[in-house]
Amino acid sequence: MEQKPQNPVRQETEVLLSVVFPTFNERGNVAELVKRLDSTLSAVAWEAIFVDDNSPDGTADAVKAMAQRDPRVRCLRRVGRRGLAGACIEGMLSSSAPFVAVMDADLQHDERVLPAMLAKLQSGDCDLVAATRYVEGGSAGSFSKKRGKISRLATLITRHVLGTSLSDPMSGFFMMRRDVFDGMVGRLSPVGFKILIDIATAGEGLRIAEQPFSFGTRQEGESKFNVQIGVEFLGLLLSKLSRGLVDPRFIFFAIVGAIGIAVNLAVLKVSLLAWPLSFELAKSVATLFSMVSNFLLNNSLTYRDRRLRGFGLLRGFIGFCLFGAVGAITDIGLASQLYGDHEVWWVAGLAGSVMGVLWNYAMSSMFIWRTR
Repeated sequence: MEQKPQNPVRQETEVLLSVVFPTFNERGNVAELVKRLDSTLSAVAWEAIFVDDNSPDGTADAVKAMAQRDPRVRCLRRVGRRGLAGACIEGMLSSSAPFVAVMDADLQHDERVLPAMLAKLQSGDCDLVAATRYVEGGSAGSFSKKRGKISRLATLITRHVLGTSLSDPMSGFFMMRRDVFDGMVGRLSPVGFKILIDIATAGEGLRIAEQPFSFGTRQEGESKFNVQIGVEFLGLLLSKLSRGLVDPRFIFFAIVGAIGIAVNLAVLKVSLLAWPLSFELAKSVATLFSMVSNFLLNNSLTYRDRRLRGFGLLRGFIGFCLFGAVGAITDIGLASQLYGDHEVWWVAGLAGSVMGVLWNYAMSSMFIWRTR
């Protein structure tokens, strides 16, 4: 007789705490994370929500296999969009538990402090508990000297510029009341990396407590810390300084545009000095170089959650060039007219480049990297 498959055991108690893990290429850590939660939260009804950005290493498959055996594990697989902040927001929105925590999936956040964080929230004295490495009882000893200096500098800048009381706004490890999160989610940006900063500065009257923890050593996978994260951090700071009037994505595009202007001016100067080119031809070469650099940087930074790949990358570049051609004509025409009137190469080049950047931003947002 054919044996029917057994139904999975269902979780009968109401979930008290949802722990959200944004993941990308963390397959090797999934089982260990669940094991650690099971040990640490033995007296708590919990669930683990893995929000995976379509990892090529099969992280989502590993989570789903675990979920077949353990109903406390869930997987949200995101296709066509990426980014830590957006993953955290979607994971927290999927929770119905009264309390929700966010942790990295690289085993560097110490899950053993979760019960203490939960107790602080259950006392009713705070809305958010942020884990910190920079108070007594905490440690960032696993950092290299370089990364440790960068982290402390970013913390210093954040505290002085945004006025937050957090001692470690860069930790990304926190727990909060879900109803408080639900009330502020409309003011949060899904673009960027440091979701804790966004939450701490988005909620007026938010009561914040801190919990020391020791930052661990990564066991599997690769660190996500890179130059892009630094640029995103800068964009978030500038957006917060504008009180949310300027979207972080626009700031990222503006930063890329500034780099493109620098490339344009540098190539223009070299072309005028190295070869006997007319200004119009030299400016055309400089504009082409800046268009290529702008497209590649925007694809990897500004629109990293909508990043184009394969044939889409080629198609996007062609579209970017076609739309940019109109801007380039305006760029070259304006720059040439100004140069003919005043013969100040950098003023003419700068004015034309700014015009081109504004046009390219409008067209790129509407047609090249639109939401799929």
